Amino acid sequence: MERILISDTPKFIGQIIKVVGWVNVRRDHGKIIFIDIRDRSGIIQSVVIPDEKETYETAKMLKSEHSVEVEGLVKERPMSAKKEGMETGGVEMEVKNIKIIGKTYEELPIDISKEEMNLNLDTLLNHRVITLRNDKIKSIFKVSSEVVRSYEEFLRKDGFLEIKTPKILNAATEGGANFFKIKYFDREAFLAQSPQFYKQIAAGSFERVFEVGTVFRAEPHFTSRHVNEFTGLDAEMSFIGSFEDVMRELEKTMAYMMKSVAKNCSKDIEKYEIEAPKIKNVFPRIKLTQALEILKKEYGKEIEGIDIDPEGERLISEWVKKKYKSDFVFLTHYPTSLRPFYTMRSADPQFTESFDLLFRGIEIASGGQRIHDYEQLVKSIKSRGLNPEDFKDYTDNFKYGMPPHGGWGLGLERIVQKILGLPSIKEAILFPRDVKRLTP
Repeated sequence: MERILISDTPKFIGQIIKVVGWVNVRRDHGKIIFIDIRDRSGIIQSVVIPDEKETYETAKMLKSEHSVEVEGLVKERPMSAKKEGMETGGVEMEVKNIKIIGKTYEELPIDISKEEMNLNLDTLLNHRVITLRNDKIKSIFKVSSEVVRSYEEFLRKDGFLEIKTPKILNAATEGGANFFKIKYFDREAFLAQSPQFYKQIAAGSFERVFEVGTVFRAEPHFTSRHVNEFTGLDAEMSFIGSFEDVMRELEKTMAYMMKSVAKNCSKDIEKYEIEAPKIKNVFPRIKLTQALEILKKEYGKEIEGIDIDPEGERLISEWVKKKYKSDFVFLTHYPTSLRPFYTMRSADPQFTESFDLLFRGIEIASGGQRIHDYEQLVKSIKSRGLNPEDFKDYTDNFKYGMPPHGGWGLGLERIVQKILGLPSIKEAILFPRDVKRLTP
């Protein structure tokens, strides 16, 4: 007998079928045993009666999270017993046979059968192999999967080629101190802080490229928005007129992604009781200096220098939401001192043709136009006190007709965190890595 997915059981009323999955919960009501069976598609209530003696004895031994193979008759539930809002709420299975195919050897450390587990973050992550089976938590990763799928789909449709770049490098891409050193045979190497150099080189050959890949940052943060290993959604495009072209492309990409998530993950979003993101055709654009003026005028918040902190990002997003009814805003023209050496300078050289994209109060993307002229790039490297010879494999690409180009780097987990309103970015990662956590 072929397996039937639980979500498809309403199509088989009056037929004996086989389902496989986990025991979500077992309830003994007098002589009748009720078992909720869960697979990747849903949950169905199964009923075991004493008449099926061998099956009944097996059912009495079942524990939560046993893996089972169940054969039974699909029956329509009485109207009074139907569960609204559940795909299988109108049916149940009268069990004919149960086979245990994977045992639970000890009591679960936590009850994962309830939608709301109300666990603190450490408990949630320390028992990750179990908590990932909870229905509400699984929804986080369904949303994450849809974000990646729609990102890739849109960019391919728009002429971008997917690439995969090295994650073991001979130099730190972004400079600074936030890199992980590793021993590479008899040499020192670094884990990639971003695919920046390689995607620029690729854009010089293929015009439009994108990558979904792992990014490593050795930053000793203890915040709800930082981790040391995350998934970057990167893109780079050539023959741009200005960094406005890059923002427009990112704008279209985000709109497509958000609409796909709202359509294909509506039930997952509903579990978190949060509104789907508001998407407009054009996201507001505010110069960073103007944003600082708004913060001072509207909130009395002053920031030293030309920069913005997490509270400032939250407040300016709040202001944009009220004024423009948008969940997204571009902050543009960051100071040259705050951007990497490859960033194109503005007409006023103390600023750059760069942006951050904020979503619901947090920066989810950085990007802009890159320097494409070889001599200008070398000069910029020297101005940072760096040696151009250390970047020769990168800069050589700019000797051969490199076109004007730009791109962005998005953080997958921050997007998911904000779509669902999760308190911590760590909840949006299967097995997060931070300063203290290297397991499971």
